Amino acid sequence: MSSFLDQRRAGVLLHITSLPGRGECGDLGTEAYNFVNFLHDAGVSVWQTLPLGMPHSDGSPYQCLSAHAGNPALISIDWLVDKGWIQSHDSCNDCHANHEFGKSCLIAKAFYGFQLLAEADERESFQQFCQDRAKWLDDFAMFIALRNLFSHKSWIQWPEALKEREPEALSDARNLLKDVLEAIKFEQYLFFRQWQELKAYAAEKQVLLFGDIPIFVSYDSADVWANRDEFKLNSTGGMDVVAGVPPDYFSADGQRWGNPHYDWEYQQKNGFKWWLERLETQYEMFDILRIDHFRGFEAAWEVPEQETTAINGKWVAAPGRELLATIQKAFPALALVAEDLGIITEEVEALRDEFHLPGMKILQFAFDGNNNNPYLPMNYLGNCVVYTGTHDNDTTLGWFETLSDIEKQRVYDYLGWSSLPMPNALIHAAMASVANLAVIPMQDVLRLGSVDRMNTPGTTEGNWHWRFDWSQLTADKVSYLRHLIGLFGRQVPIGE
Repeated sequence: MSSFLDQRRAGVLLHITSLPGRGECGDLGTEAYNFVNFLHDAGVSVWQTLPLGMPHSDGSPYQCLSAHAGNPALISIDWLVDKGWIQSHDSCNDCHANHEFGKSCLIAKAFYGFQLLAEADERESFQQFCQDRAKWLDDFAMFIALRNLFSHKSWIQWPEALKEREPEALSDARNLLKDVLEAIKFEQYLFFRQWQELKAYAAEKQVLLFGDIPIFVSYDSADVWANRDEFKLNSTGGMDVVAGVPPDYFSADGQRWGNPHYDWEYQQKNGFKWWLERLETQYEMFDILRIDHFRGFEAAWEVPEQETTAINGKWVAAPGRELLATIQKAFPALALVAEDLGIITEEVEALRDEFHLPGMKILQFAFDGNNNNPYLPMNYLGNCVVYTGTHDNDTTLGWFETLSDIEKQRVYDYLGWSSLPMPNALIHAAMASVANLAVIPMQDVLRLGSVDRMNTPGTTEGNWHWRFDWSQLTADKVSYLRHLIGLFGRQVPIGE
């Protein structure tokens, strides 16, 4: 695997939607480049995001409509204005739609402008994009077009011929929806083009892009509709078992995610083709990739579909060793990180270590009074990634404020600080640790409280909306971050 994670580095966790700006979510425009500049100036060499796929209505980036496609909401409208393909992006006066659909409308107008005004090389670039990604893009475009046609109903509720992908029905749909399909492909072209431009800029500034790949995909997705044999589905396309995790730190009832499980026997027989195609897309986008719920590669928690919680599930083995060997052979330069949180067995640890994958250490989990706690810095090995907290945790300041006085004293006793405030004390501990990579959520860089957390597992309201403002990033916070990165040898020398 890649050597990116074999040297000491510092990273910041911030999803693209959390960037500042005037729209309803951050995008791949100017503020993304400004954020890269901030990281570079502070000595941060890794920018970690959440998955960049197209979410369902709840906004969760971990439940997307495709394992390949990017989220059109992240497309910069300013970029389209600069191209001259649209004239204004303040509103969509023709349809007076809300921002979500207004943006889609503006992108559609940009496609019209592209068809009228684009240079020959730009047209060729779009056609080449469609050809290169046809193995997933064609199905995705059809899925989105039909989903819109049928009022966002799940594919399992579509007319039988389209649900079952009967060739004649699909051919008729292609003819009927030809222009719509091209417009959807154009959205994806814009997303990937803007992302590659941002990635190139980040590389110039010596900032690596760190992505996140959910181990499971959404049932209501182009992947499941177009590749039913890859999943454990019954004869009608429904699910008898769904994915989740048993009760743990985050939830007393476990988490019933509702994703379909993989038919590992089928996937292994065809050489994990679906996985390799999925990883190929991610490899083009990121330098480092976190495998969310890595323990599912060893065994996954299967919950009967009719259960309302995840309590009554069971562990079912997966061919993780064979899959990882196949991935490693196909993508030897891809740096992978194993999200090994939750109920981790010796078998999961052995699988992680066999492939030399860094695991995750969360400092908020460390201070339970147990000297053998794996999240205590004294128990780390260098090949790991340490976080103060993740997108699923409270901010460090919010977490600390919920502790009792005894628990707070235990934290400070271990850290050796009595005057350094939170979250600085935990940031200091992460940077000082032997972990090769220390990642700090942007909320902790900004020293924010619970109201600014990104997600609360097990809840469906109020998540994924947090954004920061540049006024919060004061000079002393940047200086403190830069100081710690230099003090603990996490600034990557120029040229490496």
